[in-house]
Parts: sequence; C-alpha cells; structure tokens
Amino acid sequence: MTWTLDELAHAGPEHLDPDFVAGFDRKQGRPDPSEDLALLDGRVVVDLGAGTGQFALAAANRFERVVAVDVSPVMLDVIRAAGRDNVECVQAGFLTYEHRGEPADAVFTRHALHQLPDFWKAIALHRVAGMLRPGGTLRLRDLIYDFAPHEADVVMAEWFEHAATDPATGYTRDDLAEHVRTEHSTFRWLLEPMLAAAGFDIVDAEFTGRVYGAYTCVKRP
Repeated sequence: MTWTLDELAHAGPEHLDPDFVAGFDRKQGRPDPSEDLALLDGRVVVDLGAGTGQFALAAANRFERVVAVDVSPVMLDVIRAAGRDNVECVQAGFLTYEHRGEPADAVFTRHALHQLPDFWKAIALHRVAGMLRPGGTLRLRDLIYDFAPHEADVVMAEWFEHAATDPATGYTRDDLAEHVRTEHSTFRWLLEPMLAAAGFDIVDAEFTGRVYGAYTCVKRP
C-alpha cells in the first residue's frame, strides 16, 4: 500500500470518458500555446498534465524532445494519434512521473496543479525542480486566487458573472462553483512560498480576473 495520492482518481472519472475528452479543447477555449512557447527554449521540455496535447504538439516544432505526461490514457491517445515522432507520451502525474535522460530545459503545466491539495502541491513542485537543469524554466498556468480571504465573496461573484452560459463551449457558473468546492486552487500567497521552497525564483507573475495566474520561474543553481 502506498501513501501517495492517486492522481487519476483525484482528477475524476470524466478523464476516462471519451466523450468528455472529445469536448475538452472546446470547453477549455482551445488555448493558444504560442505565448508560453516564446518564453521557453532548449532541447527537452516536459508537459505535465498535457491533456489532449495543445501545448505538447506545438512544442514539438521547437524542441527536440517533448514528454507529454497525463494521468488519463484517453487524453494520451489523442496525442499519440497526431503521430509526432519527438513527442513521448507517459501515463503519470506530478507525483509519479520519473524523468529519464538529460534534465529538462523547461517544464510546462496548465490548469493541472490545482487538482492536488497544498501538501501535495509542495511535493509536486519539488519533483518538478528535480527534473529541471539548473537555470531551467517552469511555466505554470493555473486557477490561483490573488485576493485575501475576506474578499472571496466579491471576487467569486464577479468571476461567476462572466461564466459561459453553454456548458459545451465553456465553464458555466455551476462549473466554476463546483471547481471552488471540490478542486484545490490555492491562494497566491500560499503558492509562492512553495515555489521558493522548491528552489525556484519567480521571474514574472501575471493575473487575470484575480483567479487565473501565469508564472515564469527559474530553477536556482
């Protein structure tokens, strides 16, 4: 018996549902990875929580080796179907992926770290640092709360106000409320000390709507 969190079970059974995976990119808004790619360089990049490969497949045009890591075998099947020779698919998570070969020059993760409670986030970030070369870059995007606890009612109300109305094309008010109740998005002022403790310097942090954060971090020598 292991004491480590089961990341697939924690992510939810929908990640094994082909119908959910088929509509995943549409609901996510088909994010353009070009801004993130412009911040990264080197030969090897690891995409943690790769989903259907929006970032990993684009990264294959710039990096010699791309490792797409996801707990969902259904998600990884979508990436494999693209047939990119320099994209390796690994069914694993933040807590179980074991990097092999030369250290990564960059690690990218988008909207995946929030599936872990804070205890496990801290461990995950230490593991991310361990797969990076000194001076390597972590590009982290996630739902992160940039407000104080007493502001929660106001910020949440504003966030929900701008939710999608069609669940097929975006996240509805009910979807967002369920995320707050059942997922593990954390406060900025809790996440940033975790990054520092893992050995990262924060180069840049940008927030949208006080709930979406984008961090560029460099592993200290």
